[in-house]
Amino acid sequence: MTDFAATKAMFDLPEGVIYLDGNSLGPLPRAAKDRVGAMMQDEWGQMLITGWNKAGWMDKPKALGDRIGRLIGAEPGHVVMGDTLSIKVYQAVASALELNPGRKVVLSDNGNFPTDLYMASGLLKSLGPDYELRVVDPEDVEDAITDEIAVLMITEVDYRTGRKHDMKALTAKAHANGVLTVWDLAHSAGAIPVDLAGCKADFAVGCTYKYLNGGPGAPAFIYVSPRHAGAARPALSGWLGHEAPFAFDLDYRPGQGIDRMRVGTPPILQLTALEAAMDIWDKADMDSVRAKSIDLCDLFIAEVERTCPQLELASPRDPAFRGSQVSFKFDEGYAAMQALIARGVIGDFRAPDIMRFGFTPLYIDEGDVRAAAEIIADVMTNALWDRPEYMVRHAVT
Repeated sequence: MTDFAATKAMFDLPEGVIYLDGNSLGPLPRAAKDRVGAMMQDEWGQMLITGWNKAGWMDKPKALGDRIGRLIGAEPGHVVMGDTLSIKVYQAVASALELNPGRKVVLSDNGNFPTDLYMASGLLKSLGPDYELRVVDPEDVEDAITDEIAVLMITEVDYRTGRKHDMKALTAKAHANGVLTVWDLAHSAGAIPVDLAGCKADFAVGCTYKYLNGGPGAPAFIYVSPRHAGAARPALSGWLGHEAPFAFDLDYRPGQGIDRMRVGTPPILQLTALEAAMDIWDKADMDSVRAKSIDLCDLFIAEVERTCPQLELASPRDPAFRGSQVSFKFDEGYAAMQALIARGVIGDFRAPDIMRFGFTPLYIDEGDVRAAAEIIADVMTNALWDRPEYMVRHAVT
């Protein structure tokens, strides 16, 4: 079982703040400052370029990929770090399309994060007018999987409401119809147990700055199933995905397995910060994280609904269909969230009316939930959000 009191002490949380936005940006692991500082001084500072060999910088993307792979049920050696989530979505969809020739439709849903849809749309437009991005309601995805579809591109947990797709069932339906799957785990990795191997997923991608606490701009990861790893052609043929990067051949030859999904030079400072976060996650069992998350979310829903009739639950009530976040609808949700932030309860807002709260048991406990609910009740009951300064929209909501 995970010792949540011990993990909470490993994060540098500001005094007087209840942080319920780890589903957008995870807080700072206490060890990260010293870890990154030591890397800068002892490795970058003293080793200079020899750090690529002496400090093992070149191996970090796969080593960290395996540590994340444990949390998402991936086979060892089939997850690699690098670049951004948008880049990894593009890679995965492009490779999946090429592995399924003769079909030209990518299926997704309107609960998907917009950047996934943008990247797929841009790719398909480049491929030609015969290609189509088909977007349906989340509840219609299963029925829309037919033998016309090439790729099913789905975010497992809806970023707005926390609604959770059934990865195993949808992947099975996809495969029965000759469809390959691309799963976005941005709101799954570190939030809920994932079993990529058991579900027979084809590709998966995700970010590390949310639940995994890698820091702002932390690199993304990509998973390729062993059955595709030697055949998937990387559409973005970067030099570090080459079979022999330092041969400097003018012709591209893809590397072995997951190595071919590397693109550019790995961000070593960010990967070092992520290592500090993974030292905490190495102590966590995802089943106990999930059980505690459900307890916290259920408690939060009960407390908020008891005192705030103005708020309408937007997340599934049944935890089996919900990730590790709770969302409420409120017409003035943006202003209400600003009022909460001003009082030390940090969540976030998603247009048009979603107040979103994330729950990570590694640093959130029952006391935090009850205290946050009391502040929310005060803000809502007394309309403390109804002030001009809370109506001003910032660039990041």
